[in-house]
Amino acid sequence: MVPRPAPHTSPSGAVGRRSLLMGAAAWCTAAAGCARGTATPTAAGVRTRAEAAHATAPAPAPSGALPVAVPWRPGPGEIEPGAKLAAVRLVEALGTWPAGRGGPRDATARVAALGISAPLAAKLAADAGPLTPAADQAVVRVIDAQYGGLLPDTASVLIPCAQSTRTGSTVREGGTTIDVRLERTAAGWAVTALHPGRPGRPAAAPGAAARAVLAQPRIELPPGSAADIRSGAVHESVLSAMLRLADAYRFSVSVVRSGHPVDVFGTSRPSDHPLGRAFDVWAVDGRPVVDPATPRSLITAFMRAAAAAGSYNVGGPVRLSGGTRPNQFFSDATHHDHVHIGFAA
Repeated sequence: MVPRPAPHTSPSGAVGRRSLLMGAAAWCTAAAGCARGTATPTAAGVRTRAEAAHATAPAPAPSGALPVAVPWRPGPGEIEPGAKLAAVRLVEALGTWPAGRGGPRDATARVAALGISAPLAAKLAADAGPLTPAADQAVVRVIDAQYGGLLPDTASVLIPCAQSTRTGSTVREGGTTIDVRLERTAAGWAVTALHPGRPGRPAAAPGAAARAVLAQPRIELPPGSAADIRSGAVHESVLSAMLRLADAYRFSVSVVRSGHPVDVFGTSRPSDHPLGRAFDVWAVDGRPVVDPATPRSLITAFMRAAAAAGSYNVGGPVRLSGGTRPNQFFSDATHHDHVHIGFAA
């Protein structure tokens, strides 16, 4: 048996954002500094470290009111921040609207205001699906933006997000994960398509491992990933590894099954994600994988712990040596901003 490392704690000692990530009502406001730079997860939302040192907990929104929309911003260490910004701005435009402006025509207008051609804007609005539910008003918050694939002239950016909607005086919490496709042009990265995640209906009776993962506060799940687990379509190997890793780490999941490309980007090889046999992690112990200030020793230790938990395919920003099987570890530009943990079955 491989010894488990001693539990880690966040540098700030923060509890984590689980209730927020799973679509609970503890939304941050603009005064709480929710924009992402170098992020430190806290119960109030994602803040830059400087903001976290001085911010106070936001006052709850009035009954029937939605939080203030706060744009996501890339932090340090990004390879192609322009690609992520183009993808995020599309998701924010589609998923946030003022009272009475939630129909397809207004969604198309919001996308066209980003400089996207009218025909493509209409198609993107029509394809947005769960990002544009029927509601009087909505605010979306991007939890993270990570690569689903990054090639010289094309990219996939995966965006797990939470969304508050209001219909009448009723506020609901939800969210999804969006796969945004882009291509590089002379003017920069341009959106070409989007594919929202569709986790499926919750299982009638989730298994014990699924219930344990959903109840584990050290596993921070965005709404789309929590829905994947509730659907019963995630393999036991993934759930068991999550629970084992949570013994030693607090980690923030970005993608499990839905919202990920069906094939490994740029290939015809099926990805383990849509099969329910993989998950990605964008932060460990409150430290974003992409941030140059995050100790590489923390990320490499987490990657080795994932392999010890049974993963045959661990990718991240560092290519590790060793392993119990050939090519167990890998690294490339796509995995510069997250750790991929895959399973054969």
